[in-house]
Amino acid sequence: MFEYPEDLKYTNSHEYIRLDDQTATVGITAFAIDQLGDIVFLDLPEVGTKVEKGQTFGTIESVKAVEDIYSPVTGTVLAANSDLVDAPENIASDPYGTSWLLKVNIEDASELDGTMSATEYRSKVEGV
Repeated sequence: MFEYPEDLKYTNSHEYIRLDDQTATVGITAFAIDQLGDIVFLDLPEVGTKVEKGQTFGTIESVKAVEDIYSPVTGTVLAANSDLVDAPENIASDPYGTSWLLKVNIEDASELDGTMSATEYRSKVEGV
């Protein structure tokens, strides 16, 4: 079905996290993008905004639905992917590479303890 890179952590709400020291790159999974369909709008916070684990930091809108995007970590937004805000339809082209949403300076890396591995996430969404 879909690719789930092994170097990422995954959440129940279909966000992924790539950790690089104290910086988390956050995006949404290929599974979530597929479920949404054609993406028409993306709203992300500005650089410097504080995000809280489990709280909404933005929305993604498709022709089918509008969904909240939740922060998997608490921290300060270092970068938001403005290319995707300007062209949200491109999010499906490279979900785990150029289609990241935020880069966040993490306050507490232990918040990632409850996330899933690629194998666990695959089992959750594909029922295997």
